[in-house]
Amino acid sequence: MKRHHKLLFHRIRRRTTKSYSAAAGLATPTAATIPAPSGLVALDLVDAGELAPTPRLYHSLIAACAQSKSLADARAIHAHLSRSRLAADAFLLNSLVHLYCRCGAVPDARGVFDGMPDRDTVSWTSLIAGYAQNDMPEEALGLLPDMLRARCRPNGFTFASLLKAAGACGDRVLGEQIHAFAVKYNWDEDVYVGSALLDMYARCGQMGMATAVFDRLDSKNAVSWNALIAGFARKGEGEITLMAFAGMQRSGFEASHFTYSSVFSALAGIGALEQGKWVHAHMIKSGEKLASFVGNTVLDMYAKSGSMVDARKVFDRVDQKDLVTWNTMLTAYAQYGLGKEAVAHFEEMRKCGIQLNQITFLSILTACSRAGLVKEGKHYFDMMKDYNVEPEIDHYVSYVDLLGRTGLLNEALVFVFKMPMKPTGAVWGALLGACRMHKNAKIGQFAADHVFELDPGDTGPPVLLYNIYASTGKWDDAARVRKMMKGTGVKKEPACSWVEIENSVHMFVADDDTHPNAAEIYRMWEEINMRIRKAGYVPNTDYVLLHINEHDRETKLQYHSEKIALAFALINMPSGATIRIKKNIRICGDCHTAFNYVSKVLEREIIVRDTNRFHHFSNGSCSCGDYW
Repeated sequence: MKRHHKLLFHRIRRRTTKSYSAAAGLATPTAATIPAPSGLVALDLVDAGELAPTPRLYHSLIAACAQSKSLADARAIHAHLSRSRLAADAFLLNSLVHLYCRCGAVPDARGVFDGMPDRDTVSWTSLIAGYAQNDMPEEALGLLPDMLRARCRPNGFTFASLLKAAGACGDRVLGEQIHAFAVKYNWDEDVYVGSALLDMYARCGQMGMATAVFDRLDSKNAVSWNALIAGFARKGEGEITLMAFAGMQRSGFEASHFTYSSVFSALAGIGALEQGKWVHAHMIKSGEKLASFVGNTVLDMYAKSGSMVDARKVFDRVDQKDLVTWNTMLTAYAQYGLGKEAVAHFEEMRKCGIQLNQITFLSILTACSRAGLVKEGKHYFDMMKDYNVEPEIDHYVSYVDLLGRTGLLNEALVFVFKMPMKPTGAVWGALLGACRMHKNAKIGQFAADHVFELDPGDTGPPVLLYNIYASTGKWDDAARVRKMMKGTGVKKEPACSWVEIENSVHMFVADDDTHPNAAEIYRMWEEINMRIRKAGYVPNTDYVLLHINEHDRETKLQYHSEKIALAFALINMPSGATIRIKKNIRICGDCHTAFNYVSKVLEREIIVRDTNRFHHFSNGSCSCGDYW
């Protein structure tokens, strides 16, 4: 008998012709005729009468199969059990439900569940958990009313699974109802239910409730900390995410790759390079490997924080790069306007046999658009059909932008009319933006009219149209647009720029005199202005869209928010340090020219992150090649 037990989990291949009928996963295996390619020796021994078919034996087989997640073996065990004297054993049937769910065969699990003569709380909970864990949240939630009608009392595992499902659906109201049930059944203070509650509210964007649940937990664990951190990260609360991460460390809980991934994603959103470097150092010290899951978020953090050098280093060091790794690096090249590097990277992806997807093509089209690579952009747009990638609306927007930026406005307009789908406001908006660049009021008005009709709530197009008329000196038309904006309540977003110095953020607006060091800042910019004028800088008053005289227009240019932020950074940052400025709208064209001169005259690297892209100024030139 001992020899037989040693053979219990040993698998051998056997040739048998077995059949299994499971239409829609609801039927039960009938005869002992189910294919089991790997086989289970214990079942042969039972058939031979050498091993007793006990509940313990079947449970051992089910447990081992749940570890291997072999669906063929699961069905073999099920078929064997169904013709034994234990076919109606509730404990074993519950184990089968759990087994099928572990194998991802939820329809089979539902078949076992529906055929059970008696169901208990474990039966319902196993199936609910199976649906929740296999990305079928609506099905999981749909079982609760039936469970309550069957007078089965939910337990902690039930509530944890239901809350996971509600969070996946993003259904706050339903989540609150389940929360109320958990309170009614006295499960709300359980640490696992509490963590699930916290995660549910966080996924539904209710971070106030999530924090309240977290604070009430008597016993916090790594799961609850991770749920809180991930919730803040999804909301884009970078600083709060970092504070929660520090709190987790102080509480003695080790960060996992899930923790680091959430923190890096949050820091990428705010472009916090120094904090990102600190967390990266902490991760290295903890021994966490740079696997693709967390490596992708580290790469994204460096790229969005203005350090392409570090981003490339991370890309090169990521173990087992996946499609997300390659796409993230490609997107980074596009954000910096590094078109040639993006093309080289894209071709390397093809050479390595990476399966390209919609994101890949969107990134390369964006990169070509921002670098003026029209020929390459057209080639890659046509290539999409070779990879069976159907262009989506974002691809059409990028293609219109590609043509429009290079001044091919008529070709872009024809392309819009020939689109196989109805152009959206974003498509016409891309054309309108190109008209602003090339000062084409005729096509610009035509594009703007379509945007007004399709997306009347968008405040950007009226501002762009006003800018087109103002930049071409058509002040009557500009006044008409201004009047329309005033009548509809459209307001131009005030431009502001900010720079971080020693963990303190300093924000500035145009003509800002509210900063305590305003006088010193203005003196610094006047000094810089004199030096770059000597080097050849000439103010471009075309970027002052006001009907005023030339002298006043030139004066207006000198105190844009990004110039004030630059002067402040030069005063407060050590010599040679890279200056990083963020801006809530696109950088002004004149400021862009001025920053080119500053980077050369003062021998400083300046990185500006605006709403569209990064500009890396160094030695008198920008990464965008002045094609922005």
